Amino acid sequence: MPDRPRDNVTTVTSSGPENEPGAEWEAEHDVGEAAAAALVGEQFPHLRGAPVEPLATGWDNTVHLVGGRLVFRFPRRAIALPGIEREIAVLPALAPRLPLALPVPAHVGRPGGSYPWPFWGAELIPGQELAEARLSEAGRMRAAAGLGAFLRVLHDPGLAAEVGADLPVDPMRRGDPGVRAPMARERLAVLDRRGLWTPDPAVEQLLAEGEKAGPPPGPAVVSHGDLHQRHLLVGPDGEATGVIDWGDLCLADPAVDLSLAYAGFSGASRTALLAAYGRPVGAERETAARVLAVFLCAALAGYADSTGRTRLLAASLSGIRRAVAP
Repeated sequence: MPDRPRDNVTTVTSSGPENEPGAEWEAEHDVGEAAAAALVGEQFPHLRGAPVEPLATGWDNTVHLVGGRLVFRFPRRAIALPGIEREIAVLPALAPRLPLALPVPAHVGRPGGSYPWPFWGAELIPGQELAEARLSEAGRMRAAAGLGAFLRVLHDPGLAAEVGADLPVDPMRRGDPGVRAPMARERLAVLDRRGLWTPDPAVEQLLAEGEKAGPPPGPAVVSHGDLHQRHLLVGPDGEATGVIDWGDLCLADPAVDLSLAYAGFSGASRTALLAAYGRPVGAERETAARVLAVFLCAALAGYADSTGRTRLLAASLSGIRRAVAP
């Protein structure tokens, strides 16, 4: 489907570069409008007959807007199921503790008909994904400061003690630059073959440093796990309004989420983000965050190119350049 102003579902996986366009995000079960209406109407009688509008399609979920206010997420692939179950279990406890809105699964659906998996619905969070927003410099500063303040609370060690007992610890090793740097190289090679990217010495130097580095030291904190430019929502003035798609929620080094500080912001806006974050980053964590930023942006760029998402492609390629910028 065409790009939407906001896609609440895209998740970049940890797999290698795509050998054939679309191979990583092909649906095992794609819930269309009629099927979504039937599933929702059958299990939630008060929503029977409510209008259903396709909202977004991502790597792991198909999303429909029901009744103009509820966002229902239907897994497309079996690999997404642990994340769906984690969102259902943890987001209700996590959301009240954080300063930005999170999607809270208020309507939890069971497998039904020909659809074999659980699904859930939450109140629509207003805003536009950062990748789609055309913010002024002042707006980008505002978004950065809001994200930094959010991450400060999310990464509080006390929060991990409260809600993190059953969360996996960086299961995809996104906080380890020695793992992510070679994967980033593979993704960039795909973009190069497609004529979308020309090798950049600064990126090459960063990845070379990452390949020699280990995971940053320090305790794991509650982490979004997949925080990129599609998962931060902002208003027209840049105010951060919400953080979406928590399927990779885990305990991890703060670098995993701080990757967006380097992929989404640079210069004064990044400085504003880190000031609002207010916690030491350090050289090792910064390297890990920058390497992950390159990987995520390269993966998103390949996805955007294969699915015709021109604004996401531009934002992702810009994110690779920002990841090595001061």
